Amino acid sequence: MIERLKKIQYNSPVILTFTFLALASYLLGYLTNGTSTALLFSNYRTSLLDPLQYVRLFSYILGHANWAHFSGNFIIILIIGPMLEEKYGSKVLIQLILVTAFVTGIIHTIFSGTALLGASGIVYMFIILGSFTNREKGKIPLTLIIVFFVFVGSEVFGGAFAQDNISQLAHIIGGCCGALFAFKIKH
Repeated sequence: MIERLKKIQYNSPVILTFTFLALASYLLGYLTNGTSTALLFSNYRTSLLDPLQYVRLFSYILGHANWAHFSGNFIIILIIGPMLEEKYGSKVLIQLILVTAFVTGIIHTIFSGTALLGASGIVYMFIILGSFTNREKGKIPLTLIIVFFVFVGSEVFGGAFAQDNISQLAHIIGGCCGALFAFKIKH
């Protein structure tokens, strides 16, 4: 049994650590009946003097409302993330995650009066960036264009007509970050 466990490799440290931190945040939220999620893992407009406001601009990507929310985000992150970590490296991937979280958190705080939690902006950034991974220099992959319009376009449409608790704004910003990163990162 121990020999089999030795064969398990922590193959994608950023993605696995992100997943385990979000799982721990979810479990803590479950154990505290949502109190820790609201206090530490949800981004919402508060006083600029509130030191937790600055923490929550990043930590909201670890919080999730329920198991379906968590598993829906992290299935995609666990599928696409290791490929992106291998292609761009752990350090760059951490930077992309943090920039996307910060930009999404700031814009959502300014333009929305609701709380934001979850990693779906990161998911959309990964989806768009992932569709760009096999591009040839100087060319734009058709897959990037199609994926961008299907995923981001559906969120624009959903944001205009849907009445739900899903932050289409976070999805759109994440997708736009992914597209921007796809063109700006040196391959």
